[in-house]
Amino acid sequence: MLSKPQTSSSFVFLFVILVLTLPLTSCSRFITGTIIEPTVDNLQKQTDLDLVCEGAPAYLLMIDSMIASEPDDTALLRIGSQTYAAYTNALTECGAPAKRVRTIADKAKLYGTTLISHLLPSVARANQDELDRELTHTGKNDVPSLFWGTLAWLSWIQQQQGAPAAMADLVMVEKIMTRLLELDETYQAGTIHLFFGGLQATRPAMIGGNPQHSQQHFERALEISKHQFLLIQTTYAETYARNTLNKQLHDSLLKEVLDFPLKSAPQFALSNVIAQKKAARLLEEDYFAE
Repeated sequence: MLSKPQTSSSFVFLFVILVLTLPLTSCSRFITGTIIEPTVDNLQKQTDLDLVCEGAPAYLLMIDSMIASEPDDTALLRIGSQTYAAYTNALTECGAPAKRVRTIADKAKLYGTTLISHLLPSVARANQDELDRELTHTGKNDVPSLFWGTLAWLSWIQQQQGAPAAMADLVMVEKIMTRLLELDETYQAGTIHLFFGGLQATRPAMIGGNPQHSQQHFERALEISKHQFLLIQTTYAETYARNTLNKQLHDSLLKEVLDFPLKSAPQFALSNVIAQKKAARLLEEDYFAE
């Protein structure tokens, strides 16, 4: 991403025109590999959250245009899933209106479930029995598509505030995440363990919640990430530490996030900026005050 929003927007506008006028069937692979993927990778390395919130829509428009031209291209769907999921989280921290965030999350879900359905057709039919059978045939090569598709789906679930439809979707997401844990627990810095840590910490015991298992998942995620992916610490504090009334753990995790030098993990820069903003807010809440 270019450093000035005006320059970035102008470049993307011109590039979108190019995308809309060229025969994408012949050039989409070239464009995806040389322009789109590096751009998305660079987005993840940004530390200016406001710039991301203001400038990313131009990139999203570019991705939407390409997917509209080739709706079954799994590489484009994976990029769309990844970018819309990231933008949903960024908008939340930028203070965007809830309606705006939900609109972006809807698109994340669309791309995510479409991507997953290429490997797991039962997702489109919400057939859990078929999903169990299909998951047994997935392998390690399927991890990237399943992970990013599921993460985009989760970004939508998080915006639904416990709606019944979202909770039904969560059952299917948990099944996919369970399989991903078996296939590659280390993928994306232990994020799969992060999912289960938060789920086990917030789910009531009567329906399978388990604080001990939650802590084990969080500790494993910290080990895999080498404490560099800070959303693990903030989620660990907000879910497990708060629900077990562990103030010492809560505050130490959040202070670790705030003290972390962002330049030491540029690959997680955007996520870590979001985590630092969240950590500051969680500490200010003074959750354990009597």
